[in-house]
Amino acid sequence: MRHDKAALVIEMARRMAASAEGITLDEISREAGVGRRSAERLRDAVLALFPQAEEVSDPPNKRWRIRGGLSAFEQAPTTEELVELNKAAQGLRATGEPGRAAALEGLERKLKSAMRSTTLNRLAPDLEALVRAETIAVQAGPRPSADEAVLTEIRQAILAGQPLGFIYSRPGAEARRRSAAPCGVMFGRANYLVAADRESGRIQTFRLDRMSAVKAEAGVATPPADFDLQVFASQSFGIYQDEIEDVVLKVTPQGAAEARAWRWHPTQTVEEQADGGVVVRFRASGMRELAWHLFSWGDQVSIVAPARLKAVMKGELEAARRGLEAGAD
Repeated sequence: MRHDKAALVIEMARRMAASAEGITLDEISREAGVGRRSAERLRDAVLALFPQAEEVSDPPNKRWRIRGGLSAFEQAPTTEELVELNKAAQGLRATGEPGRAAALEGLERKLKSAMRSTTLNRLAPDLEALVRAETIAVQAGPRPSADEAVLTEIRQAILAGQPLGFIYSRPGAEARRRSAAPCGVMFGRANYLVAADRESGRIQTFRLDRMSAVKAEAGVATPPADFDLQVFASQSFGIYQDEIEDVVLKVTPQGAAEARAWRWHPTQTVEEQADGGVVVRFRASGMRELAWHLFSWGDQVSIVAPARLKAVMKGELEAARRGLEAGAD
């Protein structure tokens, strides 16, 4: 068996061991990027090398899993995997997320402590060299906050299906006691609780750094049955949610190459223009965050639609002009 085939068999065995319910042939095919017949041969190779693997009936499908996990030899992480884990922890700590960074650092220690000393000694020089040679460039922007006590309460309320009570404070508004059904948390430039208001049922976002006295409440409160956090998050250009609109941006030939490589939005399409420029289209909310981003493109991007984005951009330009003039006095 060739080396790449052996690696694929080991990787699929890891996936079987990591899944409590087991994986189907369709999942093997998708994960390995192969057809069904190749997926069957890959499954058979795993079953031959790992006799502890078992078949689980899940009509109309069959699933396969490896109970009891794999040995330390088969589970030893690679240098690249340990480096990426280390960088992820560095990135969280550098952007003001010490609690989440500590969780990844703890995972890194557990992985290393479970490795054989000979394997760890072999990886150590390369790991140390790569950790020194790579770092995270921290960009200017809001400093996210994810207080561990707050996250713990949110997670417990989600797992228990309980309502979450908290005091929410916004600049220029009176602090209010809120009660909501927590749907999830979005981490980004700022961290937000996504929750359904218990009075209106409307899905809203709440910045974690503006929440206090957070506590799970008695009773039952679960997200709407059709709610999907990933779909909800992808509706907005950033995080703030408002009306969803059709966005059309025209990019000059000078900025076209960068625009083609830019991830504007999950729904984006990029249309080539005769002059060498491109037109970018997507559906999103969060016009203010989009306007802030468009500042960085200068005169390389013009707004075709919607009219509200043009109005928001004009307002932001006026506010920036006033600030510049005030600084010059």
